[in-house]
Amino acid sequence: MISVFIGIATFMLILVALFLILVVLAQRAKSDGGMAAMGGGAMESAFGPDTSNILSRLTIRGAIVFFVLSFLVYLGYIHVRGHPTGAKGTLPNIPVPAAPAVPSSSAPAAAPAVTVPITAAPDAATTTTQSGAPAEKKP
Repeated sequence: MISVFIGIATFMLILVALFLILVVLAQRAKSDGGMAAMGGGAMESAFGPDTSNILSRLTIRGAIVFFVLSFLVYLGYIHVRGHPTGAKGTLPNIPVPAAPAVPSSSAPAAAPAVTVPITAAPDAATTTTQSGAPAEKKP
């Protein structure tokens, strides 16, 4: 549910960012420097003589929407990080085996424990190598 909200808000944030870029680029500079002759009249014919006021209001409102959406997406990611769902980021639950039951008269007896005889380590003086030659003594 929250991931759907984050996806929609992120998409809207991208659209608002593109809108802001276009509105800022469409604004007239404080000093035209002769650029008005090249196409400055197109904006006035589209929005009328109050073009600069309309574009500045659109910029302010777009910036407010951009920052509010950014904050909401941030809060969404904080919520997702604080509330992991499912098995993401958690260790698996491994059941502990039950203690062995005491054998009853009807149950078969447990197998006897295997004993391993303990032998002494071979003497290094009588040990031979793989080729059959006696092992060299190290000083």
